[in-house]
Amino acid sequence: MSNSTYNLIRSAIANKQIVVATYQDHVREMCPHVIGRKNGREQALFYQFGGTSSSGPIIPDAAKNWRCIPIAGLSDVTVKDGPWVTAANHSRPQTCVDEIDLEVVL
Repeated sequence: MSNSTYNLIRSAIANKQIVVATYQDHVREMCPHVIGRKNGREQALFYQFGGTSSSGPIIPDAAKNWRCIPIAGLSDVTVKDGPWVTAANHSRPQTCVDEIDLEVVL
């Protein structure tokens, strides 16, 4: 796992930027909300608003678009500016990350 990938996503959270990355052979457009560790593994909680997913089509503003992704599973990661996307249910407690390094401020 590249520490630079972790830092790129962490910076995207701090600056409310969009992350475009490949995970499980799907190119995804996502807004990262939380980054840190779960059971010692670096993970991030994203809200996916574009691209494709193994769980079916991405429906805009759907509460089911949350993705808990291990950082090591991401490839071709880029960050870009754009409208920040989230869902109304962001206030629900997340279980993706136990040791939070950074969480977006809404």
